Amino acid sequence: MGISILTVCYLIASVTFILGLKMLSNPATARKGNLIAAGGMTLAILGTIFLYEENGQRLHNYGWIFGGIFIGGIIGTMTARKVKMTAMPELVSLFNGMGGACAALISIVEFGRLVRADMGITAPQGELLIILLGLIIGSVSFAGSMIAWGKLNGRIKDVVFRGQHLVNLFFLLLLVAGAAYLINSMDFGVTFGGQPLGLHFAAEPWVKPFFYSIFVLALVYGILFVLPIGGADMPVVISLLNSFTGVAAACGGFLYDNRAMLTGGILVGAAGTLLTILMCKAMNRSLMNVLIGSFGGGAVATNGTGGVGKKQGVYKEISLSDAAMIMSYAHKIMIVPGYGLAVAQAQHVCHELEKLLTEKGVNVKYAIHPVAGRMPGHMNVLLAEADVDYDNLLEMEQANAEFPTTDVVIVLGANDVVNPAAKNDPGSPIYGMPILEVEAAKTCIVNKRSMKPGYAGIENDLFFQPKTSMLFGDAKKVLQDLIAEIKSL
Repeated sequence: MGISILTVCYLIASVTFILGLKMLSNPATARKGNLIAAGGMTLAILGTIFLYEENGQRLHNYGWIFGGIFIGGIIGTMTARKVKMTAMPELVSLFNGMGGACAALISIVEFGRLVRADMGITAPQGELLIILLGLIIGSVSFAGSMIAWGKLNGRIKDVVFRGQHLVNLFFLLLLVAGAAYLINSMDFGVTFGGQPLGLHFAAEPWVKPFFYSIFVLALVYGILFVLPIGGADMPVVISLLNSFTGVAAACGGFLYDNRAMLTGGILVGAAGTLLTILMCKAMNRSLMNVLIGSFGGGAVATNGTGGVGKKQGVYKEISLSDAAMIMSYAHKIMIVPGYGLAVAQAQHVCHELEKLLTEKGVNVKYAIHPVAGRMPGHMNVLLAEADVDYDNLLEMEQANAEFPTTDVVIVLGANDVVNPAAKNDPGSPIYGMPILEVEAAKTCIVNKRSMKPGYAGIENDLFFQPKTSMLFGDAKKVLQDLIAEIKSL
């Protein structure tokens, strides 16, 4: 009876995961979807703790289990409450890495269980394959996510050296070869030192060190895998690593015949993979190009109009009063949020400006680039926090169709996603990447702290165009002053 109830719990949990993921696609239902999925996960956890049986025995070490849940829950809650919106990508990467580490630890524990079988029983080839897949993918996800976390908070710099991709390929092939050798040794009678393998698994002294060497190699590969990838590609990398964690978790679901864990892992893996593909499409680049291109990393362009070596023209500034006047009498305004808006924590003030302009009869919309910010959907989350109406958020294709009829575009901290070099300069590192074509509007006002290049490390031709005016300063302070100026008109 217990097993059937547990199966029902897993089935309900799986349905809530699917339903929650569906609801996450719309900001209006995202919070409710998150709670529904969390409720399903809670049901699956409690069902496993109290109803799971193996060989007629149930779990009994409740002190350790609930102690771990309590400590982890406190740490997670405090971390999530204190994190700033600008640090959200770092937190996502950190939590994702923890998921990969858990999957790898499951593989280590299950391998240890097989090694302790001293009755000469050969491990099933399929089970060992799943263990090794969970170990390698989970370890790569953990190590890679930790490097991504360090890159996002500025503690780790991009590392590029000659022959780096060959080194990475060598480690990857070594991992695959090591895993294949161990699996084949178990089931196909391969000998080592004149002794048959697989007939008495636990008796072979080299097996454990060999397994742990695969674990270490996977960690090293995860580090080397992410080290050369430039900052501008970090949203894609985070999405890819997230899919890795999902696949590794699904491997754990296979090992334990846990349908909820299997379903959740497959959903995360599939969603992460799909999102990675969509983001690569939005950047007009292949995934392979992202992984080996080192774009936005240590190398910067030294020629071409999009490179730092070009002598740019003269930019012009605009005063707050002039900007307020232009915006007050515009018919249509488009706001382009970027990482600078997140750094300044200016999303609420931005929404206040939007409401003020709307009251004056101005049609205000937001233009959202798929890879703006530091993680997938960063700008959507930022604006949802300020209760911006989802209907006012336009995706890139919609926004580009609206720009020619827009009176004023105000760019708040965005840089690379509005750089015309992506369309006009074949020598630019971002050439071919779809951008928000803000230069098509009648007037463009760009808010930045300074003229320093963006995250990709290249100059922005937009800043030097005749229709563009620069409004320097912290985004929150500038928006507050704009609101005061508009109110005084």
